Amino acid sequence: MDEEQQIKQKVNEQFSKNAEKYVTSDSHAKGGDLSLLVEWLQPEPHWIALDIATGGGHVAKTLSPHVAHVFSTDLTKQMLANTARHLNQSCKNIWYVLADAESLPFLDHTFDIVTCRIAPHHFPNPRKFVSEVERVLKPHGKFLLIDNVVPDKPELAEFMNTLEKLRDESHVRCLSVKEWKDLFNLSNLIEIKSLIRKKTFQFPGWVERTAGSREQIDRVKQYICDASEEIHQYFSVVIENEEIQSLQVDEWMVLSERP
Repeated sequence: MDEEQQIKQKVNEQFSKNAEKYVTSDSHAKGGDLSLLVEWLQPEPHWIALDIATGGGHVAKTLSPHVAHVFSTDLTKQMLANTARHLNQSCKNIWYVLADAESLPFLDHTFDIVTCRIAPHHFPNPRKFVSEVERVLKPHGKFLLIDNVVPDKPELAEFMNTLEKLRDESHVRCLSVKEWKDLFNLSNLIEIKSLIRKKTFQFPGWVERTAGSREQIDRVKQYICDASEEIHQYFSVVIENEEIQSLQVDEWMVLSERP
């Protein structure tokens, strides 16, 4: 098994165990970015949408009333099945498909909209992912990406990715905004608008969602506590009574178009 296959197996294991947590997670289910999705995309009733790495299905659910069909895909069967159980009663135009984000099982020029939210940091080959998005989009189709991004400063970027890997073994790497823009350029996707914001994680729920043991949680806590004052300030780490309460990361939302 090569490295990419090993990564995807780890993703499968992690999300199979935690499928229900991603449906109910506040940062996934109630993010302010969801309210901007429809405003930015301006979907039309006859459009067909693809949501890649759908997780708890929050984007698919948001788009469902505004388009003809949503194809909701995920690498993890248990995650997809759990999401379908939650959405089947209220959303009749969502279709659930097992799919690898880096090798999509769809024909060229199939979709008017492609979305992917809070997932690409689990992908071993983001370049393949962006290339596949471009391939399945219709001419003038829209791609909306939302994911955590690292700062440009190497020390801050290393801290964020190391922290995420300690918390979640299926984490691969958060890219910087510049890296994402370079990948868009390679696939000839034209940026229309973007927004970067600070996203707050309430530490106990955030770390417990993916950590498999008390020892793992303690390692994450220690890594944060040992970090420099500059890191604590950048990520707005809040510690009260020697307990970590919250921290913030950068999240980038970008809308692009296939020419």
